[in-house]
Amino acid sequence: MGKSLARCWQLYVLLALPLLYLIVFRYVPMYGAQIAFKKFVITKGIWDSQWIGFDHFVRFLNHPKFYEVLENTIGLSFYQLAATFPFPIALALALNYVKNEFFKKTVQMVTYAPHFISVVVMAGIITQFLAPRTGALNKLIVLLGFEPINFLAKPEFFKSIYVWSDIWQNIGFACIIYLAALAGIDPQQHEAAVMDGASKYRRMWHIDLPGIMPVAMIILILNMGHILDLGFEKALLLQNPLNLRSSEIIDTYVYKIGLTSTIPSFDYAAAIGLFKNVIALILLVSVNKLAKKLTQTSLW
Repeated sequence: MGKSLARCWQLYVLLALPLLYLIVFRYVPMYGAQIAFKKFVITKGIWDSQWIGFDHFVRFLNHPKFYEVLENTIGLSFYQLAATFPFPIALALALNYVKNEFFKKTVQMVTYAPHFISVVVMAGIITQFLAPRTGALNKLIVLLGFEPINFLAKPEFFKSIYVWSDIWQNIGFACIIYLAALAGIDPQQHEAAVMDGASKYRRMWHIDLPGIMPVAMIILILNMGHILDLGFEKALLLQNPLNLRSSEIIDTYVYKIGLTSTIPSFDYAAAIGLFKNVIALILLVSVNKLAKKLTQTSLW
């Protein structure tokens, strides 16, 4: 062990920083998760606050908004997963057969660049684009002879606006992994298929898709681990009193309960967040086990 450490000390130094990051920002904060089981009082601190067990969880389960918030979160999460998962694969397969390097790099840059737009700017772009009077989409609708639509005021449109704007923003970035996987496929398979007269579509179906399927399954499993972790920023920025019935998700509810309410309830908010993470963990383990059984590909 000592000789190995002395011989490869540079690698251990490189490992130290990300390991320190995981410990400080991922594992140490777990200490504070116990306030989900306590009646937290700031002046008493975490250890001295009264232990109340699962009272906060029961309170959330019995809350009138529980089913609405849970339904919105699960519906939006699975809608996003179903819509965003296949598009990067399709883009990667299409770009893989483009011969013109300039066009290929241009498409990559155009689809990749929106990923670096901040959530606040993205929400502003969406709001301006869909504005009832000045938005580009409504101007087109008026030109076609129809009445303008206040999209963000209609709850039935919120999920689609959220998901398809996310696809536009992140499709290019997600595509990079699949392009790397496609580059690792043995070219001799394509050469043999071309000699046999296989079309591009046949080569995609019988060579490319099976070649990237292990990577796709790993990404799908990882995405399932974040299935309820939508983040509150974008949903909160696109939220208004008119679409609240569809836009109120667990993350925005926790944000309002824990930070913006008149009397912040950190313990109750922590319990809701822990409840969400336990569900995500169950889904992650279940999907990993199912993927291992069906495709022989899994995280562990």
